Amino acid sequence: MIDEIKVGGHFSIRYGYSGAAKAALQIGAGAFQYFPKNPRGLSVKSFNAQDAETCRQLCLKNHIVSVAHTPYPSNLAAEPSNEDGLFHRVVDSLRNDLEIAEACGSIGIVVHFGTNKAGNPLQSYQNIIQCINKVLANWRGQTKLLIENQAGDHGDMGMTLEEMVQIRKLCDTPQHIGFCLDTCHAFASGMWVGEKDDFADKAQRLGFWEALSVVHLNDSMYPLHSRKDRHARVGQGYIGESGFRTLLQMDAIRRVPLILETATGADGTYREDMELVRQWAES
Repeated sequence: MIDEIKVGGHFSIRYGYSGAAKAALQIGAGAFQYFPKNPRGLSVKSFNAQDAETCRQLCLKNHIVSVAHTPYPSNLAAEPSNEDGLFHRVVDSLRNDLEIAEACGSIGIVVHFGTNKAGNPLQSYQNIIQCINKVLANWRGQTKLLIENQAGDHGDMGMTLEEMVQIRKLCDTPQHIGFCLDTCHAFASGMWVGEKDDFADKAQRLGFWEALSVVHLNDSMYPLHSRKDRHARVGQGYIGESGFRTLLQMDAIRRVPLILETATGADGTYREDMELVRQWAES
């Protein structure tokens, strides 16, 4: 087993990217996530390169792993031919996120799998591949585009390991693409049932583990197969302590950063839940 897991939460950039890194360091987090810009829009942001470099140096010095989460309107399945220009705005925004994350020394930018707006699922899958290819065209950085699985609350796409792996394989530069596994989404969709099943073996067989870069460690407010994306604090939802204990014994999970995207504890930080996760991982 791997000795030291890296667990942390999502932090605000109100005081800059370096401010988010300092906040993570202050509570003893080994990892953190941040929005590189306004999460509600698709603007292209001119960022403070010095602040980004300070963030990168802080993380290097203190062995903290950072990851960026792209804005919510980033739909990889947007239709390129639509006159609304959404496809091109998504491409430009994601490329901007890559550049910011690279400057901050982050391992990747997390983006949800995509929502079918075309009616034809095959066309939506093609749109996703085209979008990713355009974002990563001539990309030479170390930061990866990390595809996140979905709960099923906005349609059927992105709910299976097979989709994640196949999309990556079909893109021009799979070496620049990784995966983000959200435990709440996986549970809600039925991808993972929270207890002993064939999930780990299936992920190994498909080649999912080799590209896994980060885990969103969220419990679920709703039962298995609910297709509802509602996060609960670890151990306080339907996945429960036993589900997370099972998950945390998987080497592939333990080797990547674990990010809590849930409410904080009574002290306003993730300390309590981070400690729980560390305890469960040790047993």
